[in-house]
Amino acid sequence: MNILETDRLILRNATADDAPFILDLLNQPSFIRFIGDRGIRDLDGAREYIQTRLVKSYDSHGFGLYLTLLKEGDIPIGICGLVKREGLDDVDVGFAFLPQYESKGYGFESAAAIMDYSRNTLGLKRIAGITTTDNHRSIRLLEKLGLKFEKMIKLPNDDEELKFFIRTL
Repeated sequence: MNILETDRLILRNATADDAPFILDLLNQPSFIRFIGDRGIRDLDGAREYIQTRLVKSYDSHGFGLYLTLLKEGDIPIGICGLVKREGLDDVDVGFAFLPQYESKGYGFESAAAIMDYSRNTLGLKRIAGITTTDNHRSIRLLEKLGLKFEKMIKLPNDDEELKFFIRTL
């Protein structure tokens, strides 16, 4: 189901059919370095990840991380959407793209649409963003979206300090 469309992109719910793409994305060195190793190594694991993480969030919260595709050619390039994390009071905006689609404005285009959707459709009042201290691309994107650095945090069961950003919608 399509959730959003922008000039160049479609954001839609992920399905089990997206397992090959999700397997590729989750095993990109940049994903593992900046977001984390999800331990997904085969198509069955990718299908389970889609069901237990992405689809579960759609069902539980009414939002989640959406498959992000180029309109032209219906090509999956990444994920972008909203995450409700344990240890965070606010919903946070999340995104990850295959390296060949970075630095082309797709991250901002999709995340800006998610910010509007958050306010206008979901009625959210604040959006957070979290990232590692060395993920300069994500930091720049969060700032371009209008989020402001507030503090350093640690999520439950994780020792890594993360930069926490917030924006009132």
